Amino acid sequence: MAQLNITLNQDEILQLLTNDKDEAFKNLLQQCLNNILRAESDEQIGAAPYERSSARADSRNGIRERPLTTRIGKINLQVPRHRNVPFTTMVFENYSRSEAALITGMAEMVVNGVSTRKVSTVMETLCGTSFSKSTVSEACKQLDAAVNAFIARPLDGHYPFVTFDATYFKMRENGRIISKAFMIAYGTNEKGLREILGFDVYDNESDATWTEFLTGLRKRGLDGILMITSDAHEGILNAVGKVFPMVPWQRCQFHFCRNISDKVPKKYQAGIRTELQEMFNSKTLEEARKIRDRIISEYDDVAGSAMSCLDEGFEDAMTVMVLPEHLRKYYRTSNHIERLNKELKRRSKVIGVFPNSASIMRLMGSVLIERNDAMMSGRAIFSSKTYASLMQSEVPKKLVIIAGEQQKLRAA
Repeated sequence: MAQLNITLNQDEILQLLTNDKDEAFKNLLQQCLNNILRAESDEQIGAAPYERSSARADSRNGIRERPLTTRIGKINLQVPRHRNVPFTTMVFENYSRSEAALITGMAEMVVNGVSTRKVSTVMETLCGTSFSKSTVSEACKQLDAAVNAFIARPLDGHYPFVTFDATYFKMRENGRIISKAFMIAYGTNEKGLREILGFDVYDNESDATWTEFLTGLRKRGLDGILMITSDAHEGILNAVGKVFPMVPWQRCQFHFCRNISDKVPKKYQAGIRTELQEMFNSKTLEEARKIRDRIISEYDDVAGSAMSCLDEGFEDAMTVMVLPEHLRKYYRTSNHIERLNKELKRRSKVIGVFPNSASIMRLMGSVLIERNDAMMSGRAIFSSKTYASLMQSEVPKKLVIIAGEQQKLRAA
């Protein structure tokens, strides 16, 4: 390794002690790095400039300037050029790593809900140089590889409980602002850990788009499903019937309760929500049916439409009653995925209108990967032993029977 000597003159030392410390340290860093480059050049050539030496292996061929962005500002380095063998340096190897870390940092700030304009301002403050919004956006493209790998990964093992839902984001297309459906599959694996199984962007929620989304999950290995929970969107129901015909559907009780109460006169809404909650918390299906009949009897004359909704949707909303009591609260609603959607909305506020579908996948996908990592290292809902016991019970057979009954009703 070549010996490196750095000499400071009196003016440079005095400048370090004055108010303009940033500029002084920037000049000092520039001088140090240029000295390192010259020392590396001497070592690779085997001789100092103009030195006659039998150890000389090459000759100099001038210099070229290269900017380097650092935490104390941008500096210009004088990089030696060699005539025969290209000059190499550790300085730019480290610079490449620092630059990659900087790009990753910018992307992470955007994912965590900081606008590209604010990211640019922060980077300018830290580095002494400006970064345009487009530069920050380009930095975010570094996230694509991780997102693509995540949504293409094989789904190994069994996922007994799965929830589907979609939320919407605004996007600019052909000069117009439109809404795009962002579909999410959320499951619990056989170890009791919740996991984000997949996500994708579609023009809308239809039979075709939901079928495509669910088919993609099945091709990746989604299997062993005991029950699917979602709201009553027709696209989801029809897709489930096509792709997973032997899996029963649990209608989200939260959405079901809201569907009913929205049809009830306002002065009765609080009361009927309380009674519906009592029905959902019943210990047995028979007890729940008795409460249902009582509610219909009490409110049929003032809210006939709501009572028809309750009667028609009751069985689908009570599929979960087949499960052991300690598991029902986790899978009777899609509230866990609704909370996830709220987090996605919060993170997307700083973006406002996405420029394209790729940017939705990139940024919202990164948020979901972050959330998935937290869930996979969190507390399990049930143990592998509990899952094994569940599979050896009568529960799977009962659920298959319910799935068959639901298929017949849809066909009728």
